[in-house]
Amino acid sequence: MKTSRSRPHRDAEGKAGVKPKSAREPASGTFDNIYVQGFARVAVCVPRVRIADPESNADETLRLAQLAHGEQAALALFPELGISAYTNDDLFFQDALLGAVNAQLSRIVERSRELRPILIVGAPLALDGRLFNCAFVIHRGSLLGIVPKAYLPNYREFYEKRYFALGVSQRERTVVFAGQETPFGTDLLFRASDLKDFVVHVEICEDVWTPAPPSSWGALAGATILTNLSASNIVVGKAQARHDLCRSQSMRCIAAYLYSAAGPGESTTDLA
Repeated sequence: MKTSRSRPHRDAEGKAGVKPKSAREPASGTFDNIYVQGFARVAVCVPRVRIADPESNADETLRLAQLAHGEQAALALFPELGISAYTNDDLFFQDALLGAVNAQLSRIVERSRELRPILIVGAPLALDGRLFNCAFVIHRGSLLGIVPKAYLPNYREFYEKRYFALGVSQRERTVVFAGQETPFGTDLLFRASDLKDFVVHVEICEDVWTPAPPSSWGALAGATILTNLSASNIVVGKAQARHDLCRSQSMRCIAAYLYSAAGPGESTTDLA
C-alpha cells in the first residue's frame, strides 16, 4: 500500500474477525453496543513478570488475555519483552532463555485459538545471527506478523545496542516461526476483516521518542490504532513526559495511542 508522503506499508489481515460474537448479529435497533457504533474495546495489559522465566510470564500473559476476552476486547497489548522480561542483561545471550521464549510464544499462539482479541506481546527473536527486540502479533492461532524495534536507546541508563540489532531497515521480509510463515518488519499494518477502520500499527518504546516515529508513517498509511510496547524506566518527571508524548502523538496522528509499560517484577533498575 502506498499513500501520499508516506512510506509503503504491508497489510497483514487475519482470517478470523475481532468482533465479539455478541456484536456480530445485533438485534434491530441495538444502540448500546460499541461495536455496532463503529467503536472497539481495547485492553492495555501490565502483567507481573519474572526475570528470565518465560513459562511464568506466558502464564500471566494468557491469564490477562483471558480477562480481555471476557471483557469483549478486540485487542490486548502487553509490555516490551514481556515474555522474557526486559531486565535480563547478558542473559539475553543464553540459548536456554531464547529457546524457552520461543517455546512459550508457540504456546501462546496455540492457546490464542480460544481467544477473541488480537494479542500483541513482546519477546526477543534471534534471526540471521542477530537478536531483535520484537512485538509478536497473534490472533486465533495465527502469527500475523513480527515487528522489530526500529530504534535502540544507548544513552544514560540504556545499553540496548549491547544486546539487540536495529530493526529500522527490516522491511518486506518473511520469516518462519512456530511452523508459520509470517511477515517480519517495521512496515506492517494489521487490518481487521470484520471491523471497518480497525487498522493497527505497532512500535516499541524508544521508537516514539525519535524525531520521526514509525507510528507517524503508520498513521499516514491508514492506521487508526497506534500501539507501543514499552519498558520505560522511572526518572523524576518522566511519567508526565510519557503521558504528554502519547497524547501529542495521538493528537498529531488523529488516532488512538495505546501504551503498555513494564509493571511489577522487573529488576531494581526501576522500570515502570
